[in-house]
Amino acid sequence: MEFTQEVKQATDPIYKKISKVVPEIEWSIHAPYIHKINQLKKEKNAVILAHNYQTPEIYHGIADFSADSLALAVEASKTSADIIVMAGVHFMAETAKLMSPNKKVLLPDMNAGCSLSSSITGKDVRLLKEKYPGVPVVSYVNTSAEVKAETDVCCTSANAVKIVKSLGVKKVIFLPDDYLAKYVASQTDVEIISWKGICIVHDQFNEKEIIEIRKNNPGIKIIAHPECPPDVIKASDFAGSTSGMINYVKDNQPKKVMMVTECSMSDNIQVENPNVDFVKPCNLCPHMKKITLPKILDCLENETGEIIMDKETIDKARTSVEKMVEIGR
Repeated sequence: MEFTQEVKQATDPIYKKISKVVPEIEWSIHAPYIHKINQLKKEKNAVILAHNYQTPEIYHGIADFSADSLALAVEASKTSADIIVMAGVHFMAETAKLMSPNKKVLLPDMNAGCSLSSSITGKDVRLLKEKYPGVPVVSYVNTSAEVKAETDVCCTSANAVKIVKSLGVKKVIFLPDDYLAKYVASQTDVEIISWKGICIVHDQFNEKEIIEIRKNNPGIKIIAHPECPPDVIKASDFAGSTSGMINYVKDNQPKKVMMVTECSMSDNIQVENPNVDFVKPCNLCPHMKKITLPKILDCLENETGEIIMDKETIDKARTSVEKMVEIGR
């Protein structure tokens, strides 16, 4: 695709916003796709939902709504668009379909998965329920629709503690993130029965790395995602969901900050907080990075990668997500 004068003029306002995190030499490649995608959205009455871990050219260039998993689920339930394109991973596209079953939901790369989601199946949950009869199941939204269909209520990292407390019970089955389960246990008096799933991005961080970065950057604020190992959270100044981390930076405006999470999120938030210096230990999510502008354009043009689920799964799984949305943050 050509970087014409028309494309340049149409996309210049976007580039001015993200020029500090996207090199000019790359912009001539991205801009034609951004221009075409933004035109197609209007023609097809489509909306693009992007997770916080998408790259800046997607997050700031074409997304109609960018957020964490909980907010994306809410937005999917409210949109009046005919087509939803999920710039995220497979479970997010499934969740969008659950919340808008009559919409066409598209995923630009059907192989964009998640280490947490793939760590557990619906059968695994049924076996746990047999082992612990009567114990409510709380599943992280980073799970497949078949797991959500076996779940009492979903949660995100933004509201996991609130949801577990809201159940008013002494014991819950919490799936599938073992580190998030440990974090919830540390914030409540509820006995947590966990699964041994991990996020391959957050599991790479370690306490030694955090201590070294703090030593080399006096006064830095280190904020971690609760999918990180417990020693990393303990060594950090704040732990919260992606939205919680964004709000921390926005509200506190630290001189220097390290976000202990996926690399692209720091780029995206830096755009909106130009006075904050971001230290970026770059752990990339290989699944999120499967989503690219060319794939989004192809998906939107040809309406490929449609999420198809049977009505029974949709109805059962949607109930657990709706309960999550109802409880909120």
